[in-house]
Amino acid sequence: MPVDINTLETWLWEAACAIRGPVDAPKFKDYILPLVFLKRLSDVFEDELERLAEEYGDRETAEQIIEDERAGGTISRGRGSVRFYIPENARWPRIRAHGRAGLGQFLTDAVRAVARENPRLQGVIDLVDFNATAAGQRIVPDEYLARLVDVLSHHRLGLQDVEPDILGRAYEYLLRKFAEGQGQSAGEFYTPREVAVLMARILEPEPGMTVYDPACGSGGLLIKCHLRLLETHGEQQNGHRCLPPEHAPLQLYGQEINPATFAMARMNAVIHDMEADIRLGDTMRNPAFKDASGRLMRFDLVVANPMWNQIFPTEVYENDPYERFAFGTPPASTADWGWLQHMLASLSDTGRMAVVLDTGAVSRGSGTQGSNRERDIRKAFVEADLIEAVVLLPENLFYNTTAPGIILVVNRRKRHPGEILLINASKLFAKGRPKNYLAEEHIETIARLYHEWKAEEGLSAIITNDEAARNDYNLSPSRYVASNDQEEVLPLEEAVVLLREAEEERADADRKLNEALHILGMVE
Repeated sequence: MPVDINTLETWLWEAACAIRGPVDAPKFKDYILPLVFLKRLSDVFEDELERLAEEYGDRETAEQIIEDERAGGTISRGRGSVRFYIPENARWPRIRAHGRAGLGQFLTDAVRAVARENPRLQGVIDLVDFNATAAGQRIVPDEYLARLVDVLSHHRLGLQDVEPDILGRAYEYLLRKFAEGQGQSAGEFYTPREVAVLMARILEPEPGMTVYDPACGSGGLLIKCHLRLLETHGEQQNGHRCLPPEHAPLQLYGQEINPATFAMARMNAVIHDMEADIRLGDTMRNPAFKDASGRLMRFDLVVANPMWNQIFPTEVYENDPYERFAFGTPPASTADWGWLQHMLASLSDTGRMAVVLDTGAVSRGSGTQGSNRERDIRKAFVEADLIEAVVLLPENLFYNTTAPGIILVVNRRKRHPGEILLINASKLFAKGRPKNYLAEEHIETIARLYHEWKAEEGLSAIITNDEAARNDYNLSPSRYVASNDQEEVLPLEEAVVLLREAEEERADADRKLNEALHILGMVE
């Protein structure tokens, strides 16, 4: 009987507790996830070996077939009878039988052997050294690793034991627990599952589409697009939901700057049986996906949750070789509209994108005198008729802040030209500990309003681009959809960004004044 999600979550937390003594909570995933991944690979390899044994009559013949394919390089090219070749010493029964002494080195050798045999897993499974030391002491002593191996041995993770997405959701559970412990920086790679599901519901990917996330973290947004396609176009086969032959899978692309998080994204893709091209690097300074002529690749869908209000020097925008920032140079104090322009440049002529950002991205600068870089870029997006919808999310969903976020939807071929749908979903949430969450009915309501293009009292409004202009391009849903609340308090994060912007503008004004005084000969 397949293992359910609650059982797997309890099991993973028990695994975390097995190494709780020597390892801080934020480091749990560094040791647990590679071993869960190795156990999944080992159990699947055993299932595939048994299938071959049934097909050819005995296990010895099956093992010889796999060894021949390994020697010929068929498996490493992804065309063998098994997905990955797992060396004898890396198979879970051998790991479990090893015992405590020298276990750290044995595990390190095992994951490195798997990576050597399977180039697709290099830099994915072999990043952690289970035998590592700090200040002359083992970080995780062998006795703790032995406890961890014992806990991970409680459940099989083979093809018939868990749905790929159930295992993926268990991964998400541990990432979420890590995010709770990590606090401020965790949101860099973790988007709450229900927000990712909502974004996939908004985009509704179709078979064969290309999907891109330029700040992909652990890959959750790409995975949710893949799973949404399986929901809408898949069929049940041998207890699993698969795409029928007439439907092409999504072509998934992601870039991530953090090496450990990049490895998690690659693991997550393999766990879900997804073909995803995930690359390591700094998207803003060195985008990884380019065509033969060196121009940016363009995609059908873009889905992303970049770090909010990231600080980049303006030189990143002004000296850009890819001509991404034609709508204006964002302030150094917040890269939100820099990210949006990169994503727009990566969008095909009929493409759509859904992006999670800080609420200030759709309101900062509106109503102020004179020029404001963010407001001016927002104005250019509206005048180009690119912004299709803005969804205001509830407070306290994200692990790196209590502030609400927004989902900004851009569509190069809008269904309703000249109009923008604004959804105030700030009250659509269920209370949770420590964080609030969107229940299924909340996701359904927001997706329905978007797809039916509905103005609904207290929830949504449809405005024209001209109306946006009259409001100085303030696209905050709370401005147009009353929520019967007291006046909103400016979140601390928003106040800090506004202060940084003001300081940046003052420094710019001082520089221009000094230049003018120098020309007039009033200063040396």
